[in-house]
Amino acid sequence: MASERAEKPKPRYKRILLKLSGEALMGDGKYGISPKTLASIAQDVKDVVDLGVEVALTIGGGNIFRGVSGATEGMDRSSADYMGMLATVINSMALQDAFEKIGVQTRIQSAIEMHQVAEPYIRRRAIRHLEKGRVVIFAAGTGNPYFTTDTAASLRAMEIHADVLLKATKVDGVYTDDPKKNPAATKFRTLSYIDVLKKNLKVMDSTAISLCMDNELPIVVFDLTGAGNVRRAVMGEEIGTTVGKHTSRA
Repeated sequence: MASERAEKPKPRYKRILLKLSGEALMGDGKYGISPKTLASIAQDVKDVVDLGVEVALTIGGGNIFRGVSGATEGMDRSSADYMGMLATVINSMALQDAFEKIGVQTRIQSAIEMHQVAEPYIRRRAIRHLEKGRVVIFAAGTGNPYFTTDTAASLRAMEIHADVLLKATKVDGVYTDDPKKNPAATKFRTLSYIDVLKKNLKVMDSTAISLCMDNELPIVVFDLTGAGNVRRAVMGEEIGTTVGKHTSRA
């Protein structure tokens, strides 16, 4: 009798929200969008979609304009934040183009209505897109000033009932100190929500962390620049730092 085929490992998470920083799109540049980096991110996400995982994304706008930075230089904070939201729409359109070039159906839903380029954010419609295997990009943050794209990511993850929030960065996890400045800094394998808040670790802003804590949504912080890392995170491999209810340990 022929031996039975070993079953392929199944993803740990069925539905994810992937949070990207605007800076992640710059590649090696100082600002703007790198086509090479876009293509790499799109391929990593496609690999996950091909596993049958439902993928939603949010993205910052720091590669184009950062609201807080504008406010600190004398601009009205609300106006600066709205400008930052518009920057996220530009990034979302760039990502959508990269996804669709490799055959990944994508929809942008914007918290600020602009019918010519994006659907308005409608929670039930977003979930329906996900169920049909489309990638959904949530643009323009929450649509409100004084709320970061981290908070938008946490909020949208809760609304679509995501299993995990994947925070993709340029660092391979959360450290006790800046590893670039302090070689002695150690990486946390796991962190509790409370410790993130108490130690003021710059994982996400405090509003985003509190939202995740109140709803027990796990956060995985990992390095986006490593090819295949999104897939590894989705498969549940030990990668980066996991923030949740558990005890913190290095």
